[in-house]
Amino acid sequence: MSIKEYFVSIFKGFYSLIKGMEVTGKELVTPKVTEQYPENRAELHIPERFRATLEFIYDDNGYHKCIACGSCERNCPNQTISITKRMVDLPDGKKKMKLDKYMYDLGSCTFCGLCVQVCPTNAIRFSNDFEQAVFTREKLNKQLNYLPEKDDAPAPAPAAKPAAPAAPKPAEPKPAPEAPAAADETNQKPKENKE
Repeated sequence: MSIKEYFVSIFKGFYSLIKGMEVTGKELVTPKVTEQYPENRAELHIPERFRATLEFIYDDNGYHKCIACGSCERNCPNQTISITKRMVDLPDGKKKMKLDKYMYDLGSCTFCGLCVQVCPTNAIRFSNDFEQAVFTREKLNKQLNYLPEKDDAPAPAPAAKPAAPAAPKPAEPKPAPEAPAAADETNQKPKENKE
């Protein structure tokens, strides 16, 4: 090793030391922010796009849009989602696939969002409720379709029946043509006098 290389390496060492101390010095004078959790729960702001746990989207009547197609289950990279489905007979005689159980293992979820992206009916989403700490792993297995299943989809409101055509009114009898007015007395035959 030459003397030049020796001094270059010493210079590089000092340069990296100064750069490191610069970062440390900036952090030393930066004001610190300490979250007083859980005392500050009321004013704690969780970003809307934060992915915490998977959940079904229910409407006001308690229906979800899951059609049990299995797209989310197939696209999950580590088999976090498990779907059980069953065939049901509809009143019109056709068969339809219905969701029986939608199981989700929060403990093995990587929060990648592939299940939400591939859902054809937008039936699932990630909530931003980050408080999911439990004491046993079994409690991390959740059934998402927790509301009691409705038998059928909401029936559409019955269409108003068209009013039956009104029965034709019976034809009013035409007034009989009036007898010609009595002829003038001048045109009448003179009465015969019987004497």
